[in-house]
Amino acid sequence: MQWQVRNTLFIYFKSQEYVIAYPVKLCCFPKDPLEDIETWSESVDKVLGCKAGQMAFRQFLKSEYSEENILFWLACEEYKKIKTDPEMISSANRIYSEFVQTEAPRQINIDCGTRENITKNISQPTLTSFDTAQKLIYSLMARDCYPRFLKSDIYQGLLRRTDSSNEGRWMLFVSREVP
Repeated sequence: MQWQVRNTLFIYFKSQEYVIAYPVKLCCFPKDPLEDIETWSESVDKVLGCKAGQMAFRQFLKSEYSEENILFWLACEEYKKIKTDPEMISSANRIYSEFVQTEAPRQINIDCGTRENITKNISQPTLTSFDTAQKLIYSLMARDCYPRFLKSDIYQGLLRRTDSSNEGRWMLFVSREVP
């Protein structure tokens, strides 16, 4: 079977047991997606402000079993861009059932008051319905996850990507076709 993958960046992470490939469409990036990687250490906003940073941070959070945090944060960012009521209602219900509802598949860690407030108002959502929860999750990521991300093999490997002494833990390549 031949796979046609055009203009895709693959970030490969090698461990002793496996190789993980993270594909990212280059069309999403106006420039080299890892050009500003050094700026990611300035703030969590720098990481969340670019697609490559989001992808690397998501993979880190996934390795810590807390991927739901960035997924919720990103869903909220997209939710705020909604223009129509039917789309808002549909999206609010999806976010609620996936992240907020008790026993949701990707339940986020928020206080019961915030969860109850969202639950009470989910039948008539607004563009600010998830703002409090999003701020709590952002704060959790900035305070707890982000400092660990900066020390992680994922981020450190990306920083060393052009270092000739790097022994191949991370490799980047842009593919036109991948067999």
